Amino acid sequence: MAVFTSVTLEDLKPLLAGFNLQPVIDIRGISSGIENSNFFIVTKDEEYVLTLFEKLTHDELPFYLNLMRHLAEKGVKVPAPIADKAGNILHTLCGKPACIVTKLAGDWVRNPKPIHCAQVGAMMGKMHVAAKDYPMSLPNPRGMSWWIQVVPQVLPYIPEDAGKLLQSELSFQKEFQQSSLYALLPKGPVHADLFRNNVMFDGDRLTGFFDFYFAGDDTWLFDVAVAINDWCIDLETGVLDMPRVRAFLDAYQAERPFTETESMAWQATLRSAALRFWLSRLYDFYMPRKAELLKPHDPKHFERILKLRIADPAPQLTL
Repeated sequence: MAVFTSVTLEDLKPLLAGFNLQPVIDIRGISSGIENSNFFIVTKDEEYVLTLFEKLTHDELPFYLNLMRHLAEKGVKVPAPIADKAGNILHTLCGKPACIVTKLAGDWVRNPKPIHCAQVGAMMGKMHVAAKDYPMSLPNPRGMSWWIQVVPQVLPYIPEDAGKLLQSELSFQKEFQQSSLYALLPKGPVHADLFRNNVMFDGDRLTGFFDFYFAGDDTWLFDVAVAINDWCIDLETGVLDMPRVRAFLDAYQAERPFTETESMAWQATLRSAALRFWLSRLYDFYMPRKAELLKPHDPKHFERILKLRIADPAPQLTL
C-alpha cells in the first residue's frame, strides 16, 4: 500500500458527499505495500481505509470487492466495503477506481508465535470454506501465465546461476501444473498474498485479513503454502520453524481437512509459492514504478527460500 496518487481532503469532498459518513477531519497516506495508493481517512468517531487502484480497472475490481463483502457477510474477519447512498462499493477518485472499507483494529505482528499462526491457519480454513459458493471467478493474476510472461523480462538483470534456477523451477512448475495430481487439487478463491503484514492482531487476538487485491482462483493449498513461507519461517534464513508450521496446519485442518492429493502435492506447492514471490520481487525491484512511499522488497529472500524448499522438504501434511 504505497502512495502513487496524492489525495487531499478537498479531493475527497465530492466522493464523500454520496456516503452516510461523518465529516472527514484527516487523511494520512499508508506506506506499506507496492500496488495501490492507500490512505487512512479519519472522522470524529471512526477510521476507514481509502484505496485508489493504480493497475486494476473498474472492470476487474468487482471480483475483489464482492469477494470481501461475501466473506464479511459469512463471518470471516475481513474489511467490509462501505456502500454509498446508492449501494455502490466501487467509485472513482482522482481519475482512478477507488473504494472505502472498514479499518481493522490493531497492528500486524512482526515476530509471530505459534498462537498467532494457529489463528491465521484457522481463519484461512474458514475463508476457504466460506468462499466455496462465491459466484464470481478470476484466474490467479500472478499465476502460471504471469510467470511465463515475466521470466524473460527479469532474466537479463540477474546472475547466470540465478537465471538457471529460475528457468529450471519454471519448467518444474509447468510440469506439475499439467499433471493429473494437480488437476485433483481442491480449488477456489484464495487470498494469494497472506503475509504477516496483511493480517491484523489486537494483542494476541486476530482481527482480520486485508489487502485482497492479488486474490483469484487457485488451489487452496497454494494459499496455505504462501502463508507458511512467511508466517512460519526465520526471516533471516528462510528456514521453517516447525512449532509454527504445526500450529498453522493443525488449526487450518480443523476447519477444512486436507486431502490425500494435497498431501502428495505439498512439497511442489511450497516451491511454487516461493517461485511466485521471488519472481514478483525481481519484477518490482528491476522494473519499479514511482511512488511517494515505495521501497521494493529484496528478491534474494525468496530465492533463498526456494533453494531451501528444493533441498530440504517440509514435513508432510497430516491427514
